[in-house]
Amino acid sequence: MAIGLKSNKKKTILIVHNYYKIPGGEDTVVANELKLLQEYGHKVILYTRTNKELGRLSFCDKMLLPVNTIFNYKVYKEIKNIIKVQKIDLIHVHNTLNRISPSVYYAAIHENIPVVQTMHNFRLLCPNAEFYRDGHICQDCVDKSMLCSLRHKCYRNSFVQTLACVISTKFHRIMGIYRKINFICLTEFNKNMLLLLNSHGKQVIDKKKVYVKPNFSYSFMKSNYCGNGRYYLFIGRIEQIKGIGLLIDAFSNLPQFELKVAGTGSELEQMKRKATGNVEFLGYVKRERLSEIIKGAKAVIVASQWYETFGMIIAEAYSAGKPVIAGNIGNIASLVEEGCTGFLFKYNSSEALIKAINKFEESRDTDWEYQVIRKYQEEFSPEVNYTILNQIYENIGR
Repeated sequence: MAIGLKSNKKKTILIVHNYYKIPGGEDTVVANELKLLQEYGHKVILYTRTNKELGRLSFCDKMLLPVNTIFNYKVYKEIKNIIKVQKIDLIHVHNTLNRISPSVYYAAIHENIPVVQTMHNFRLLCPNAEFYRDGHICQDCVDKSMLCSLRHKCYRNSFVQTLACVISTKFHRIMGIYRKINFICLTEFNKNMLLLLNSHGKQVIDKKKVYVKPNFSYSFMKSNYCGNGRYYLFIGRIEQIKGIGLLIDAFSNLPQFELKVAGTGSELEQMKRKATGNVEFLGYVKRERLSEIIKGAKAVIVASQWYETFGMIIAEAYSAGKPVIAGNIGNIASLVEEGCTGFLFKYNSSEALIKAINKFEESRDTDWEYQVIRKYQEEFSPEVNYTILNQIYENIGR
């Protein structure tokens, strides 16, 4: 019996997501897609776990954690039960690390239900999921072997946790599960990276089951939209991988311009000490406040030092009519049209960022709002995104 969807009704979708301890862009994507599917008439069931559970585990459960990271039998049973009770037509997975585990794939295949995994990071190729180590881009796990990650303790600076990630990835490759599931990549760049799994004669995934669909944002545009804005804005984790140090360096040489930093992270206090008086730290900003903060900005700055798998803040900025100044690296570069929706700069150079900001200031007469909103409506709006997503759902059910 072939795996297939029921074509005579709206599909019932099971969304599966494992929350990290610190909220991130993946969580926003999950909330957006759940809402989108419901708006278009789908019945959506949400199955979630959170890594905050780790702090409440008993001693025995902690001992079993490496095993459950590889395959969580309890989750396997729960997913199978949901499939039967809710009559699920398709499972859409966003994150499985580490309370859910890849057991969800096996449950889906066992119950003859198509499953698709959105690739929010590079974990299938790199244990720390980022291709970033010691302050620079690193692809050793692809070019050489995933064993390189053990030497550097790439996941949470822990040999044991890194080993668990490596064993899990290797085990499920050997089991062939990745050939049986579908993948959604957020850009063509990500798709090309994922296909590296099939290098050196390996067939880890089926390239015919890899699709491309960007993230989207509900519009942040309000009726009381307030023109060009007063300050530059950074939203993200306060960590070097997000380029926060480079950003602080740049604005220390731009005292005439104001920067607002929204977010928290391990280097927050260090960056506060380093920053000059024209930088204001807002801390963690709830989503209901985010649109107002973006609305008051001149432009949003994305200074990431790694490839990023999408950069959700770019779609959100566009939805509010705001241009983006971004580093010319990986996916970020592909989302910004030079001189049309913003400017690009050499991603690891504060001097280049300063030049990009000055260039933006010189072009303030540009109708950025019109150009950016056009980009948003054509590529990152809910309507466009649902068309792509629904077509993927139809394809994987044939």
